[in-house]
Formats: sequence, C-alpha cells, structure tokens
Amino acid sequence: MSKFENVSVVKKANVYFDGKCVSHNIELPDGTSKSVGVILPSTLTFTTGAPEIMELIDGEAKVTLPGETEPKTFRGGESFSVPGNSAFDIEVVETLHYVCHFG
Repeated sequence: MSKFENVSVVKKANVYFDGKCVSHNIELPDGTSKSVGVILPSTLTFTTGAPEIMELIDGEAKVTLPGETEPKTFRGGESFSVPGNSAFDIEVVETLHYVCHFG
C-alpha cells in the first residue's frame, strides 16, 4: 500500500532525539493508529508501550531487537516486529522513511 485513504492527521509533529526522528500520528477510519515518519542517520534506542511493526518504506538501518545481541540489517520494503514494553536499538545508515503500526 503506497498511501492511506481517509485518515485523520495530528498536525503537530512528534520530534524525538533532538530532531533526528520526526513523525506524525494518523488515525484510520477503522480507529487504528499509526505513525509515519523519518529517522536521520544516527544511533538511537526506542522504547515501546504497545507491540509495534516497523514498516520501512525507504532507507537502511541496523536493528538490535529485544533479546538479541547482534544487529540485523533492514531496508526499504522490509519490516520488523517489536514486543510491547520493550526497547530496541537502531543505527540508521541511510535516512529511514517508515510507518509504525501499533498493536
């Protein structure tokens, strides 16, 4: 899917890590929410409340998922899952465009 139809968008951006990650929250007609954003080249640690699926639209990152010691490389067109109430490390090699699916 290259676009979302009939969504509500929160105008104010979520800005994290001194501007290295910027996203907007959207809500779909069925009530599900997602965030759509960009992460600039950097090494960051994200925490999760709910389970997440990170869908990479473009770019490249090395991700160390909970319980793993070695990073795996993910590129545009791929995704990875993160359990709720956990954290993951991400090294963005090439500016990352993503959609985060919650729940």
